[in-house]
Amino acid sequence: MQLITASLTDQGDRQRNEDALADWSSERLYYCVVADGAGGHGGGDTAASIVVNTVLADLRYLTTAELPPTGKRLVSALTHANENILEEQARGNDDVKDMRSTAVLLAIDRERRTAAWAHCGDTRLYCFRGGRISAQTRDHSVVQEMVDAQLLGADEARHHPSRNVLISALGTRDLLDVTGLDGTFALLDRDAFLLCTDGLWEYVDETFMSKTLAQAATPNAWLDALAARVRATASANHDNFSAVAVWIVDAEDTQATVLRLRG
Repeated sequence: MQLITASLTDQGDRQRNEDALADWSSERLYYCVVADGAGGHGGGDTAASIVVNTVLADLRYLTTAELPPTGKRLVSALTHANENILEEQARGNDDVKDMRSTAVLLAIDRERRTAAWAHCGDTRLYCFRGGRISAQTRDHSVVQEMVDAQLLGADEARHHPSRNVLISALGTRDLLDVTGLDGTFALLDRDAFLLCTDGLWEYVDETFMSKTLAQAATPNAWLDALAARVRATASANHDNFSAVAVWIVDAEDTQATVLRLRG
């Protein structure tokens, strides 16, 4: 099993990019994490960087007993990141005392052909299979609670006045909610993952994600199409936006083509 990946991060119309993303790979394992910081005065980018650095350091040397990585193990890594943010808040100055970050984390075990993920806040993971969404994280937000209670439609949620109100974020001592996949997810060739901050998915709906995935020859081309959509439709002063794309391909066919993903 081979992976083809791509990433992007864009400052948008903000003075500072407070998103952070990174990945790490060994012969067997692959991890990627996307974080969206908040707090102002540099606190947001500090929190996001802490998340990325902590998670990758935490997962880099898993024991044999911890393989394949599960959603529960990834929750532990994000919880560790939360502890490190709290420590930095306590010893830092006013610029970082209120810093927070959302995050989503994906782990892939090539040997077992499994994936797992965990998240906190409204940075999302999508898994596309056969041109359709087969898995998606659920936002920790007020608007998501309204959607779940059928008080609001999913399309309305994208631009609701309370869309940015979170009920959980890293950098919180109480009421922290980090959600992970129950166990692992069996991978198939042609599966495609998208991890993205709200600065992207607010302006790119799932229908457009699926359509452009089918048309894209590479993960880079897919992300370029999504970014172009954000730039064409976003309002003034729109947020930073970041994403990682991960495509699963047969080990004997690493040429990513449109036919490969149309299933």
